[in-house]
Amino acid sequence: MGSETVSPGSPQGDDGDVAVVEKLVSAYETIRTDLAQVIVGQESVVEQLLIAMFSNGHCILEGVPGLAKTLLVSTLARLLSLSFSRVQFTPDLMPSDITGTEVIEEDRGSGARSLRFVQGPIFANVVLADEINRTPPKTQAALLEAMQENQVTAAGFSHKLPRPFFVLATQNPIEQEGTYPLPEAQLDRFMFKVLVDYPSEEEECQIVRMTTAPQDVDLERTLTAREVIALQGIVRRVPCADHVILYATRLARTTRVDQGEVPKFITDYVSWGAGPRASQNLVLAAKARAVLEGRYYVSTDDIRAVALPVLRHRVLTNFNAEADGVRSDDIIEWLIEALPSEPSGAIDAAMARRVFAADRPSD
Repeated sequence: MGSETVSPGSPQGDDGDVAVVEKLVSAYETIRTDLAQVIVGQESVVEQLLIAMFSNGHCILEGVPGLAKTLLVSTLARLLSLSFSRVQFTPDLMPSDITGTEVIEEDRGSGARSLRFVQGPIFANVVLADEINRTPPKTQAALLEAMQENQVTAAGFSHKLPRPFFVLATQNPIEQEGTYPLPEAQLDRFMFKVLVDYPSEEEECQIVRMTTAPQDVDLERTLTAREVIALQGIVRRVPCADHVILYATRLARTTRVDQGEVPKFITDYVSWGAGPRASQNLVLAAKARAVLEGRYYVSTDDIRAVALPVLRHRVLTNFNAEADGVRSDDIIEWLIEALPSEPSGAIDAAMARRVFAADRPSD
């Protein structure tokens, strides 16, 4: 096999990807341990955020105030050596307040004037859009190009955003007066909708102990931005069997009322189902979950594990569901129970590992 030039932080050789995945599994445990020094509980929220990040996706976090959403995101950015920016969305926020603006500069020697682009807070690896539904649609739309194209356009010029790029938007489920609900087209840009719930009584006591006493927390940076980018590429190369892809596709398609035969609870309670992006995100998120668990193949269990955060904001319920107290989460859980997983025989883990290691495309 001929020699090749490999950049730092990228997989090297036939076993390079496997080695990087093994490092990620170790780093995942370290991240969870370090976060526990700052954040009490919220294990599933941390897992979902990391799955979305390594899938190169964006998240909406929904939870009442005071659940440490901002602290969680900023701490995670520190552990991954990523730049962090927080934008408080308000009714008077303008698109240029997020993306940046051009200013006139004058050369003191010649007197010549020129325009210079001043980057906005969106030029960071991790951007926290706090209370995104409190700003008008015009400003919400400023995130669309950035989330989809990883760039912003100002005065006809495109400006690339740093990589990796990860948008976390928070929503408050209470105090809905004066808010602007995100349109479905923008909701679909988010890979996950993560629900941040109240802590248990034991966890809340621990939170009070930690936050009312002196704190001296030493957090070690676990991964670099370059390694996060490499891992995002590895996630896409994880093998996924056809029957798993078929299961993910059917799970998304069965939420659509007008797509052939669907369960009665879909026609009774759903007004609009998930689009094709949901199928893609189910598979990508399942691949990332498998990698975080140190596996080199995807199972239907992985699809089921990520179904709620992927689908809950893409399955729109109707008036009947509201009247009967049925949530989109209930519909998805019923659908998982109703849809057979269609296993196609046992998967040999060692074989999957060899396939994964050999799946690296030539440079």
